[in-house]
Amino acid sequence: MQIILLDKVANLGNLGDIVKVKDGYARNFLIPTKRARRATDAAIKEFEARRAELEKVAAEKLSTAQALGEKLNGVTVIVSQKAGVDGRLFGSVTNGDIAEALVKQGFQIVKAQVRMPNGPLKAVGDFSVNVAAHTDVVVEVNVKVVGATD
Repeated sequence: MQIILLDKVANLGNLGDIVKVKDGYARNFLIPTKRARRATDAAIKEFEARRAELEKVAAEKLSTAQALGEKLNGVTVIVSQKAGVDGRLFGSVTNGDIAEALVKQGFQIVKAQVRMPNGPLKAVGDFSVNVAAHTDVVVEVNVKVVGATD
């Protein structure tokens, strides 16, 4: 299916690119999340008429994300989780737990923005995870997992 991207999509393209993607990806994800539109002649003409407005909105999102990234850079988050005597956790620390801790510190983060390349954290210690405030803004956040005894 041919679509017009209304936002920058990682590994796909930038605003205004016309790309060919699988039908299901377009119908189930890109179009419902307003990141893309079917590339018909009428849609292309409408997009060209609104291009400046959409670019301005995208630039505002990027500047907001860069400001958030500067605040987040080097932040340490402490997450408490039940642990055994050997330092292994009963359960794990997930991206949802880290996002919740960042929200408590006053950052506007959702769990989908927390990227954990090695999967959930299953031990006590210091770890570093990536937070993607925008597709172009990825910062590293330190996570300190401490064991709770209750």
